[in-house]
Amino acid sequence: MNLISKRIRGMQDLLPPSSAIWEAVEEVFKSEASVYGFNLIRTPVLENTELFERSAGDESDVVQKEMYTFDDKGGRSVSLRPEGTAGVVRAVLENGLHNGTLPLKLMYITSCYRYEKPQAGRLREFFQFGAEIFGTESALADAELIMLGNSIFSRLKLQGISLQINSIGCPECRKKYTDAIKKYFEIHKSDLCETCRERLYKNPMRIFDCKSPECQQICKDAPIILDYICADCKEHFENLKKYLSDAKIPFSVNPSIVRGLDYYSRTVFEFVYSDGETPITVCGGGRYDGLAQDLSGTSLPALGFGIGIERILMVMEKQKLNPAKNNFPALFIACADSTARSFSLELAQKLRQNSINTLVDISEKRVKHQMKYADKIGAHYVLVVGSDEFENRKAQIKDMRSGESKDISLDENFVSNFINIVLQSS
Repeated sequence: MNLISKRIRGMQDLLPPSSAIWEAVEEVFKSEASVYGFNLIRTPVLENTELFERSAGDESDVVQKEMYTFDDKGGRSVSLRPEGTAGVVRAVLENGLHNGTLPLKLMYITSCYRYEKPQAGRLREFFQFGAEIFGTESALADAELIMLGNSIFSRLKLQGISLQINSIGCPECRKKYTDAIKKYFEIHKSDLCETCRERLYKNPMRIFDCKSPECQQICKDAPIILDYICADCKEHFENLKKYLSDAKIPFSVNPSIVRGLDYYSRTVFEFVYSDGETPITVCGGGRYDGLAQDLSGTSLPALGFGIGIERILMVMEKQKLNPAKNNFPALFIACADSTARSFSLELAQKLRQNSINTLVDISEKRVKHQMKYADKIGAHYVLVVGSDEFENRKAQIKDMRSGESKDISLDENFVSNFINIVLQSS
C-alpha cells in the first residue's frame, strides 16, 4: 500500500490492545495521586519559547539542541513543551493559584517533545505523568512526593525499582561546588567528550549526566556536592532521610544525581529500574524553589516529579505485567433476519445502560459469519435473535467458552435474566 504520508520518525501510534494497557496505567497514576490530594491540571502544548529558556536554562541541551521551536504567524517564537513542569508553574502564577490555599498539589498526564535520536524508551514525542507541590519548603513534602511515586510502582507491581536521592543544595552551595568541580574537570579536560568540554564552562554539573563511559569514569573521583552544602540544606536533607526511613521506604544516597534541568535545588531523586543490564530511570524529580522567582519575581517554593510512561510500559513488558481489564464483550447479539434488527439494538442498549459490555451485528452479515466474528473478538456469550425470538420474547444464549446454551426471556427482566446466567456460570 502506498500511503501519501507515513508516521513521522520518533512519533508513535497508540493502537489496541496496547491502548488498554496505557489507560490502565494512567488510571493507576491518577487514582493514587488523588488519594494523596492531587488535582488534575492541563496546560497548552505550545508555550512562548522564553518560558523554557528561563526554566531549563538557555545553555542547556534541551534548549540548545532538542526543542521544537518556530515562529508562529504573528512572528512570536513558540515551542512545543519539552517537559511538563515549566508550563504548570506558568499556569499557577498566571492564574493566581499561588494566592489560594497552600500547599497546592497538582497532577497531569501530558505529551512532551524533544528532537533527539529515537531509541527504546525515548521517542521524540513522549508522555509523562507529573505531580507538583507548591507552597512549602518542608522536607515532609519531599518525603510525601517520593511516597506517592513509591505507591504508584507498588500498585503496578513493578520489581527491580530502587530509589536514589541526593541534595544539590541552594544556589550559594552550588557556587562553591561549581568552583571545585571546575578545577577537578579541568585537570581531566583532554579526556572528556566534546559535549562535556563545552559543559565545563557553561554548567559543569551536567557532566555527571553524560553517558560516555570515559566521562562516567572521570566523574567517579570528582568532589561530592554533599561536602559543600550549607547547614540549612544539610538539615533539610537529613530530615528527608529520616522521614523516608520512618516510612520504611528503602533508598540510597547517590551524590552523582544532579538532574538535567537548571531549575532544581536541594532534593533531587530518581527511581531507577535495573535487571542487571543498563539501568533505566523511570522517574525523576526534586525541588525547584527558585523557579517561580525566576519566572515572575514571586517567591513560591515547589517540588515535583515526572514519570516516563513509555519507560514504565517497557519495564512492565519485560516483567509480563498487564493491568488492563478484559475488554472482551460480555455479549454479542446476532441478528437472524431484518425483523429483529431494531429489537436487537434495543436489547443491546438496555445492557449498555447497565454498564455491560455488549456488541450487536451492524454489518448485516449471515448468522454463520456473525458467529465467527463473535468468536474472533472473544465474546463470552452470543444471543441469536430472529423473527421467532422477537415474537415470543424468548431466545437461547450460548456460552462460547463452554459451548452450553440456555433459555433466556427477552421481556422487561432481560437485563437481570442475563446477569443471573452470568452469575450461575461463574
